[in-house]
Amino acid sequence: MNEPSPARRVAQAIDALRHGWSIAIEGAPILVPVETVAGAAISAPQLLLGASRAATLKLTNQREAALAEGPVLLRGAEKFDLASAQATADPSLDLATPLKGPFRAEALEWRSSATFALELARIAGILPAFLVAPDNAGEPQSVALSDLAAWRDIRQLSIATRARLPVAACEDAEIVAFRSTDDMREHVALIIGQQSSDYVPLVRLHSECLTGDILGSLKCDCGPQLDAALRSMAQESEENGGWGVLLYLRQEGRGIGLINKLRAYKLQDQGFDTMDANSRLGLPEEARDFPVAARMLDLLGVPSIRLMTNNPQKVAVLQATGVNVVERVPHQLPSNPHNSHYLDTKRNRAGHLLD
Repeated sequence: MNEPSPARRVAQAIDALRHGWSIAIEGAPILVPVETVAGAAISAPQLLLGASRAATLKLTNQREAALAEGPVLLRGAEKFDLASAQATADPSLDLATPLKGPFRAEALEWRSSATFALELARIAGILPAFLVAPDNAGEPQSVALSDLAAWRDIRQLSIATRARLPVAACEDAEIVAFRSTDDMREHVALIIGQQSSDYVPLVRLHSECLTGDILGSLKCDCGPQLDAALRSMAQESEENGGWGVLLYLRQEGRGIGLINKLRAYKLQDQGFDTMDANSRLGLPEEARDFPVAARMLDLLGVPSIRLMTNNPQKVAVLQATGVNVVERVPHQLPSNPHNSHYLDTKRNRAGHLLD
């Protein structure tokens, strides 16, 4: 029987974490995800968390937890059972479980493996927290540090299929679906108007937002931005003979996943802004994969674009991956009482170009 490829090992490890199964990373003890593990009988002497979550637990006065980023290894006065581990890992439960600890941050001799584990949890869309060397860990899924680069290789992405798709904004539209061998996310592009090398297309990178795109959430501006982008592309086609491309990227919550995004919403209701909420969860403020958008454009045969965005980082990343961004087209919409603070945070802390 052939050994699985590096990319497949990562895919299997991500699947294991979503199921609550243990993983074995080279150089590290067996790790079990706190959020998804089943069985109340499990316990462990140590807990692995992100540094920002350790900071909210008031541990930065301890040398081993003083770094602003990276993993932190905790030991409690007693073993962590499932309930205490979840209460320690999830800041959205802090009001319900305010009394925790005392904790001691311990030396972490397998830091690279721990950092890799937290990143796998982020990709899996679960809390970045693990029981370390627990009892009854079960059969672990093995994965190597070097495997992640193979899983992330954008050359694995290819066009799966394409079809005509008339939409409300434009009846002359085509949808193109993209699939990668070991990644279950299926990205799509919607081409508005007739693709032509005579015009530089209007392009929008839109990351999936279930709450905004489908449910009409007022907490963000995602749904209105999506609709406005399609209308602008349709207008470009009808009035100027141009065309547009909407890249719909399956990376909910700026790459932290739907469940974690909703946890961040809960923290926002407690007064934290969107960036601080992510940080309290131990997750990055920005974790979206923009190079995959560059690969999609390459597969579509689109070397140059006019990019609809208020985010200079999108321009920089696309240019760094070989996309010629000839123009940044502002894409700002009016705020509402529910998202004005969110938009202020985008401008004041994330560097978005908003008036």
